[in-house]
This record gives sequence, structure tokens and C-alpha cells, in this order.
Amino acid sequence: MRQRHKPWADDFLNRHNHIVIPNVTEYKGIWQSVFKNDHPIHIEVGTGKGQFLVGMAKQHPDINFIGIEMAKSIIVSAAQKVLDGEVDNLLLLNENAEDLREMFAENEVATIYLNFSDPWPKNRHEKRRLTYHTFLEQYKEVLDPAGKVIFKTDNRGLFEYSLVSFNAYGMKLEEVNLDLHAISDPLNVMTEYEEKFAAKGQVIYRSRASF
Repeated sequence: MRQRHKPWADDFLNRHNHIVIPNVTEYKGIWQSVFKNDHPIHIEVGTGKGQFLVGMAKQHPDINFIGIEMAKSIIVSAAQKVLDGEVDNLLLLNENAEDLREMFAENEVATIYLNFSDPWPKNRHEKRRLTYHTFLEQYKEVLDPAGKVIFKTDNRGLFEYSLVSFNAYGMKLEEVNLDLHAISDPLNVMTEYEEKFAAKGQVIYRSRASF
């Protein structure tokens, strides 16, 4: 989906660089010092407009959250939610998460969230899927030994592909949920997409895996 250009985005990001952090590679290995605590770090790849992470940050004040979103026109909406929500345990990165190892040190991250990632359905685009084995390789490096990858999607094909990919990489599947909303998980925080899909009666899938 094409995003509407927001000419004011650069100025907004510059004024709120305490939320949307620039020069991110400088903080590799020292993200806890940016938060000024030693709480575990959870990251979301493709954070969109920020509803999920703002909700998680409010629900878990003892966790440091970092959202990564490459679209400038979208991350400004996430930053505004952070401001409105008055959460101090959430930072945003306006970056392409092509290689998380450029931003995070080995074992620095406790959990990675992949929410409603682009399914890239064509075979020639397989390498772009965030559960392709080259992405799993980098996740393994930045996650601590007990770290988790939590994946949600409405796309059955991508979900099945991801389960196979996790298994082929030797990951342990700790949860495979074929209808997340049927169990009424009180701790589940919905993304904007999730609310939209669920309202239409679409099934939401979730998995949790570790290395």
C-alpha cells in the first residue's frame, strides 16, 4: 500500500529524536543504557503505526521495547502514539531491518515480534519473507539463549511456510495457535491490522519459537 507523503515528517522526527532514535548503530550493545535500566529488550520488526508496542509497553513496564519501521510516513504515527500514551519504556527506529546485527549485539535481545509481516507470496520473493532462513540466522545471533520469536499473521500460507522454516532451522515450536482469538488470551495486544481482520471474522494465527 502506498503511503501518503508527509512533508513535515523530517521536522517531527528531529524534534522527537528522544523517541525515534537516530544513528542507531552507535547504540549497538548498549541499548539498556539508553533506557537507563537493565530491563530485557523486546523488539518488533515492522512496527507500523505503533498500536501493538504502545499497548505492550503499558502492559509490561518492566520491559524495554524497540519498534523498527522503515516507512517515515508511518513511524511518525507510531511516535505520536508514544507521546500520547506517555510511555517511557518504548523507543522507535526509522530503519530498514534488513540485518538486525547492525543494530543489536549478540544476545542483546530477549524477544522478537513479527506481526502481520508482508507475505511476499511469489516464489521469487521468498528471500524477503521475515521467516526465511537468512533472517532466522540473524535472529539467533541477537537473541539471548532463552530468547523467543513470536509471530502473528492472518495469512495461512505464510504461517505454514514459517512453521516449516522454523522446524528446518532446528527451532523449538513452543506454541502453534490456529485461531488466536478463539482462546480469548487476555494478554494479547492487537495491532491495527489484527483489529481490522478480526472484525471481519478472519482467523489470526500465532506461533512462539526458540532456538
